[in-house]
Amino acid sequence: MHSTATLAHPPSIDALLGGRKVLRSQPGTALEWVRLIRDGISAAAVDALARALKLTQSELASALAIPERTLARRKKEGTLNSEESAKIVRLARVLERAEAVFEDRDAALDWLKSPNAALAGATPLSLIDTDIGTQSVTDTLGRIEHGVFA
Repeated sequence: MHSTATLAHPPSIDALLGGRKVLRSQPGTALEWVRLIRDGISAAAVDALARALKLTQSELASALAIPERTLARRKKEGTLNSEESAKIVRLARVLERAEAVFEDRDAALDWLKSPNAALAGATPLSLIDTDIGTQSVTDTLGRIEHGVFA
């Protein structure tokens, strides 16, 4: 179960991606994240995020719009390319935001995986493969946070 500390302080994006051990650094600013994404994130971040989201490799590949075979190849190679790195960081950012809004990982995961009327019946997770879809998801989270949607 989640401790009060977890509820009060959702995990950071880097923790969701496996932390310093996986990322080989601890980015603290947006520009440090840009550099890390451009250099390519360790493929081990895929497993860390899949565990955090309680998704299979196949489900995560679908959410990221990265073919499962490509993810398997990247794991052998050890590093994601910059586009794949950007996608995995974007998904971790959305999970972090959802967890902050719902103050509970399981509630955040349920919301991300459930059809949502505010998103035309799509699951939030299914929209995160594009910037515009991600913006719609984060806008919806902002409305939930401010009591516009229950």
